Amino acid sequence: MRLAQRVSRIQPSATLAISAKARALRQQGTHVVNFGVGEPDFGTPLHIQEAAIKAIRDGHTRYTPVSGIDALKEAICDTIKDDYRLAYKKENVLVTCGGKHALYNLFQVLLDAGDEVIIPSPYWVSYPEMVALAEGTPVMVPCLQTNNFKLHPADLERAITPNTRLLILNSPSNPTGAHYTRKELEGLAEVLLRHPQVLIVSDDIYYRILFSGQEWVSMGMLGEELRSRMFIVNGVSKTYCMTGWRIGYLVGDQEVVRAATKIQGQSTTNATSIAQYAALAALRGDQSLVKTMREAFEERCHYVMGRLGELPGVSCPSPAGAFYVFPNFSCFFGKSGAGKVILNSLTLADYLMDHAHVAAVPGGPFGEDQCLRLSYALSMDDLQEGFDRISQAMLELS
Repeated sequence: MRLAQRVSRIQPSATLAISAKARALRQQGTHVVNFGVGEPDFGTPLHIQEAAIKAIRDGHTRYTPVSGIDALKEAICDTIKDDYRLAYKKENVLVTCGGKHALYNLFQVLLDAGDEVIIPSPYWVSYPEMVALAEGTPVMVPCLQTNNFKLHPADLERAITPNTRLLILNSPSNPTGAHYTRKELEGLAEVLLRHPQVLIVSDDIYYRILFSGQEWVSMGMLGEELRSRMFIVNGVSKTYCMTGWRIGYLVGDQEVVRAATKIQGQSTTNATSIAQYAALAALRGDQSLVKTMREAFEERCHYVMGRLGELPGVSCPSPAGAFYVFPNFSCFFGKSGAGKVILNSLTLADYLMDHAHVAAVPGGPFGEDQCLRLSYALSMDDLQEGFDRISQAMLELS
């Protein structure tokens, strides 16, 4: 059957593919340690679960306004006021079916054929695919490991052309855990202020998972001109262990949000009503789990960095947040084991899955083929066993 040409322009999600392969092995009875998962391993807090049950019992099971219920949009505005010190109204907010949906709607609204989107590399795998679906042109800008995989102002300047429409910044980052400091953002801001046509997408989905007391800062917090050009994309998935609830949000210019709401009105309509009430409880309720979870991730990060340091030739910048590491395994390329030659990140990931029953995501789809992405959203027992398996598997290469 003939398919639309747009389908051929995109690739399936590498992270979802790895998780599916790990799930299949588990169903066969194999114990797989899954470093590929991109979600917290904690349960959704009880008060959020109870809010969803109450919403059902109270009859909140029908359509809501496309852009979301007012109470949730107001809670989002209050959260941004508290955490960003920026003022928005509910008209600036669109509640979506997850953060990915917010990005998709935004790209559909802002991009035409030929519009360029600057994507610092390494990057989250879905950015270039969603840009391509909107007929935009992804422009990947390599960011060196020696600079903690962060975008340098001179590289940003070189990447900007008359066709540049958007810059995507994801901090803390998936896949690297890198976070831009205020000084680093100020350096990028100097470039952006010289190019007023460039809009900013601030993907802040991991912003509450920062380590060592680091300051949260985004580009819009540096001045009104930048704030007026910035679109915040966020959600409750990572912060409140609600990945399956599918509630995200887009915040920004009212005209753009209104247009994105129109797009959503002809696709999903509203995000799930029950999940919206659960998200409202998440934002308005007890925040102690957020601190507890962040502390647990920081402890795990220290453990993971220690284990990576024991692998000869492997290097990895220390993450500042999120729950990923992005170590460079290229010292093993060209070696062989279990009938496989390790040629790149994909063959290394396959070797670890098949030989050690460890799921890791190859770095190629993230824009850096020398690396693997490992999530440490796992129990300490699984982390220990997983790294024991990785260490043994690496020793067996020759």
